Amino acid sequence: MISPTPTTVPVPPLHIGPVVVDPPVLQAPMAGYTNFAFRQVVREFGGVGLLATEMIAARSAMWLETNRGEHPDRLWGVAEEPRPLAVQMWDNDPENLAQVGRRLARDFQVSVVDLNFGCPVRQVTVKAQSGSWLLRDPDRVGTIVRRVVEACDGVPVSAKIRLGCAENCQTAIEVAQRIEEAGASCLTVHGRVASQFFSGAANWEAIAAVKRSVSKMPVVGNGDIDSAETAVARLRESGVDGVMIAREALSRPWIFAQTAALLRGEPPLPEPSLAQQRELVLHHYDLVCQRFGAERGTLLMRKFACSYAQGLPGAREFRGRVSRVLTQAEFLEVMRESFPIAPVPQVAEA
Repeated sequence: MISPTPTTVPVPPLHIGPVVVDPPVLQAPMAGYTNFAFRQVVREFGGVGLLATEMIAARSAMWLETNRGEHPDRLWGVAEEPRPLAVQMWDNDPENLAQVGRRLARDFQVSVVDLNFGCPVRQVTVKAQSGSWLLRDPDRVGTIVRRVVEACDGVPVSAKIRLGCAENCQTAIEVAQRIEEAGASCLTVHGRVASQFFSGAANWEAIAAVKRSVSKMPVVGNGDIDSAETAVARLRESGVDGVMIAREALSRPWIFAQTAALLRGEPPLPEPSLAQQRELVLHHYDLVCQRFGAERGTLLMRKFACSYAQGLPGAREFRGRVSRVLTQAEFLEVMRESFPIAPVPQVAEA
């Protein structure tokens, strides 16, 4: 674990256009996870400067609105929840993205419209030629950003990228410069190429190089932040303007509060007790069931419960049981009996 850097020099807020992100610690958009219930849990702990939705597909959003008069499920809670809040979207068509960006800015009044140029998943890249696929064409990225900036009419537009498509195709600096020229208000850089997915170590030296390559646009670093100490160290050592925390927040949503405390120069906040963590899982479950009902909410909660158990005693047994539950009664029984308890040691017979 990285030791926390002394906090004698205050860390300034991050400014994304007129939006003040204080502390400069952001929650990453994660498909299938960062829905309204998760965001509410994070917000209750505090310490996050900017929350983000799951990414939405611009084309699907347009189809839903045109044909059914509905909004994507991933916009659940967006209209009513506190600000600041970013909504991330993806596509490869500037006009599709501009149309949805305009709606997000005008009708949902989101704080930031974020463009995804970093997703490495095949369904988004190879099949839809979007996400990180677009990093091979910096000019097209610039065209997309410029069109969305125009459409959002003053609501800041940000973008998230990776270092490139593959080790032999690292275009992050050129892409970053096109994004800045197109008028974006912020850039987040994940320190891996798309072909790595999440393997290997994030390259924070490359993130720092991207930061140095732009002159006006703030840059947020993302990748392998697994503790508050790491977050503070990366923020101070790499020269970035903010840090984004992703996968670690799924098992420890209080990491934002811990990071904010260190940035204020306060002693590290302790981990919640196992009893408190159990109550947190049940609270999260209740939020999901309020929206989707007990049957669907139980199925959706299985992956969140598995994430919460990461690294805890008895996690393997718990995940094996909770991943198979089908009803609310079964979920509550598994939580009562198995979250999280170490296996009882077997005593050999004399």
